Amino acid sequence: MAEDTVKPATDAPATEPKTHNKTSEKGGVQPLPELDFSTFILSLSSSVLINLGLLENPVTQKSEKDLAVAKQTIDLIVLLRDKTNGNLTESESKLIEDLLTELQLQYCKSIEG
Repeated sequence: MAEDTVKPATDAPATEPKTHNKTSEKGGVQPLPELDFSTFILSLSSSVLINLGLLENPVTQKSEKDLAVAKQTIDLIVLLRDKTNGNLTESESKLIEDLLTELQLQYCKSIEG
């Protein structure tokens, strides 16, 4: 009876960071930002601002409000902050705290008026 073994791939890619590109409307290739925790949190924050109607939706080019989705995304950022407690750099911790303060303030302003 032969043992099931997993052999390492011989064609494994190098461990260099991957470069991500996107094609612009004008046909040129634009590099996307490197993926890291701060970029991820900033992306979620942008989503909140779009759902609060403070930024135009990049797809529809319109200002749209969806307060339930904005709140859910803020709650997701809080969850990420709590689950990553002790594992973030000082700058990542400051970024997430500062963004949460601003997003929660903007959310409160949106539901009041």
